[in-house]
Amino acid sequence: MDVVEYGSWRRAGDEARELTIAQIATRRREVLGVRLVAYIGGEGTTSVVGAWVEGRAVPSADSDARLRTAFHALGILLERWDAVTIQSWFKGMNPLLGDVSPSRFLRERAPEAASDVLVAARFAMIS
Repeated sequence: MDVVEYGSWRRAGDEARELTIAQIATRRREVLGVRLVAYIGGEGTTSVVGAWVEGRAVPSADSDARLRTAFHALGILLERWDAVTIQSWFKGMNPLLGDVSPSRFLRERAPEAASDVLVAARFAMIS
């Protein structure tokens, strides 16, 4: 069983806090695709993701928090999984999140509950 070092999890968290939303949207879009990034950010259209990437718009505070949490989870999962697997993880039902997908959990729950997604991502690394 491969267990990722805590340092890499911590590094993912540091990046999630320090990067601009444009950098986060760019990196997340590369792995998750623009539709999933828009969905997690609470947007109904994908064009807003391009606006975030280009710095023409900024997400609301709640959307920003959701995107940063998703980026943190993405950083954890990238230590072990490829993009297709990570996309499936974000879209699939997760028993640690009440059988809701991580993307839906992030979109619909209060940003304060988003840390549950990080727990689920860490669990995915050891299971």
